[in-house]
Amino acid sequence: MPLSQEHIRTTVETYLAHHPHERTRLGGFLEALDRSTDITSRSTFSGHVTCGAIVVDQLGRVLNVLHRASGKVLPPGGHAEPEDESLAAVALRELHEETGIPRQAVAPWPGYEAVPLDIDIHHIDARPGKGEPGHQHFDLRFLFRLHSATQVPVVLQEEEVDGVEWRPVDKVTSPSLREKLLKLTPAVEPGAANASALIYNDRGEYLLHLRDYFPGQIWEPGMWSLLGGGRELQDATLEHTVRRELNEEAGLHIPDLAPFGVEEATDATGATLPIAIYTGSWNGDPRELHLTEGVMLAWFAPDDLHRLRIAPSTTGLVQRHAASHTAGTSAPAPRTETVLRGERRPISPSGTVLNVIGVHLYLERPDGTVLLGLRHPDSEFAPSTWHVLAGHCEQENAIACLIREAREEAGLHIERQDVELVHVVHHIDQAGDQPRMGLFFRAHAWSGEPELREPDKCTQWKFWDPAALPDDLVPYTRVAIEKIQNGELYSETGWPA
Repeated sequence: MPLSQEHIRTTVETYLAHHPHERTRLGGFLEALDRSTDITSRSTFSGHVTCGAIVVDQLGRVLNVLHRASGKVLPPGGHAEPEDESLAAVALRELHEETGIPRQAVAPWPGYEAVPLDIDIHHIDARPGKGEPGHQHFDLRFLFRLHSATQVPVVLQEEEVDGVEWRPVDKVTSPSLREKLLKLTPAVEPGAANASALIYNDRGEYLLHLRDYFPGQIWEPGMWSLLGGGRELQDATLEHTVRRELNEEAGLHIPDLAPFGVEEATDATGATLPIAIYTGSWNGDPRELHLTEGVMLAWFAPDDLHRLRIAPSTTGLVQRHAASHTAGTSAPAPRTETVLRGERRPISPSGTVLNVIGVHLYLERPDGTVLLGLRHPDSEFAPSTWHVLAGHCEQENAIACLIREAREEAGLHIERQDVELVHVVHHIDQAGDQPRMGLFFRAHAWSGEPELREPDKCTQWKFWDPAALPDDLVPYTRVAIEKIQNGELYSETGWPA
């Protein structure tokens, strides 16, 4: 039988006891509960209940799915069914149906077993083909944690879901949900409160840090270890922790950091310490870094670790990564095949520096004006500066990345056949930084008007006259727009003359 109105009202009132300031915002939901219509039925177009699963993994990332119908990246969730015994059960069933993650792979977050973390009201556009008018969803979002020992394959519900993505908490698109998660995670994020960086170069070597010999004062005194440290209150996620530690300890910025897993280390008392490990590539000279803690930084091949005073857990971590990434030696690597993240790819020859690939949308209206976005003041790159809509390529081709970024950031829908490459800019910010290849694509047609889908990244969209661009514009973007106007295909910025 359907979930009772009373069960839903009790759940909502329990939520409002924690968030009394939201009663006015949820007034429409409360009024709908007073009606005689079935608020759980998807055919109740005056507004009906849906439930979402907010799943947080060991690294503090939140699971999102790309919904095929709406084109939006949202937590998994959907409508109630007659067999659902509770609202939280709706969220768990939808999680399994959309992603294949079983119920036993997650657990309710302590204190949120029966009360949602967040309730959101959002409008659903009409779908004339299915006879559905525009209506509202009253979405109750329940919080779960992925078990620390769980490794589950994702099996997508292909008719509804196009993909999955684990996002850092500060990249969650819903402002109310993001605010609650940011308040929640520093105190009770599961799994680890420390983070370290496993940094490797194209020669298959790993960057290690020789710690100061201060017994009783620091972790692993006088030993070679990874750069990293403990989470602090200002760190929204463990990725922020490891980036802050890299900057504070060595002035090091690694753009392509990615989560590798959670390792367990044992201190002198025998206590177990979980550490989130992030990996990234860098090909610089550690002697040029400004080291503020420890004695020195140096590159080592995995085969040389037995010569060092190093914890067995660190040696094992390096060797496991090397086995799954590239067989590292200090000699130049031949152009052979190896396994990298489950796929067969050629090893880069010695001296190769990987370039970051960025895609950029050159969106020009018939009147000649060009779309620019004002980046958020807290952006790591170019804060409070105008820039075209852009993003980094993930495991995807460049045009697929452009289409995805346009949809996620601005709600624009672009078809592949309407895209044309109009400029390439090869640039670096300053000498020694990782080089970047910026691909600018013109969209000859699109649907939708620019909207702020990711307000934590962009605070305003505006079309500008190319002859009167804003002063605070990303420099290489200005160069690219001028070159596109002149019909030039290639440019370089930031490289020494």
